[in-house]
Amino acid sequence: MENQNYKNVLVPVDGSAVTDSVLNRAISVALSNNAHLDILNILEVNQFNQTYGSAVSGDVVFKLTENTESKLKEMKQKALDAGVKDVDIHIRFGNPKPIIAREFPHDHHTDVIVIGSTGLSAVERLIIGSVTSYVTRTALCDVLIVRSKNDPKQIK
Repeated sequence: MENQNYKNVLVPVDGSAVTDSVLNRAISVALSNNAHLDILNILEVNQFNQTYGSAVSGDVVFKLTENTESKLKEMKQKALDAGVKDVDIHIRFGNPKPIIAREFPHDHHTDVIVIGSTGLSAVERLIIGSVTSYVTRTALCDVLIVRSKNDPKQIK
């Protein structure tokens, strides 16, 4: 990818099948622009509350956060090993759509969001809507969508 003068690259990750591809592309963009890389995971604790009908205990949230932080540290190390000089990891709680599209980019002066095409099935997208679709419509900055190798829209 040609140099776009991006100084702050955001890669939201969710552990889905496309996470590796999205992280690799974000690392590439950060390297080619000598940019700072933010790796972000958003935990939707309210999702558990609605699904199970009761509040999630602090112990469960702590363990989930601890596990997520461990995975993010591995991703940070991968970026550093690839040559990215400035990498931060972040965990936020809440609805990923506004956090990825507006809140995080506003707080961290993000120039480009590198995001996967979708982590949802067609039925899930129909019911709750794709985070990626929302982000591309409302983001404060450029958005680079990374398609997985088995995405039917991928050009053969």
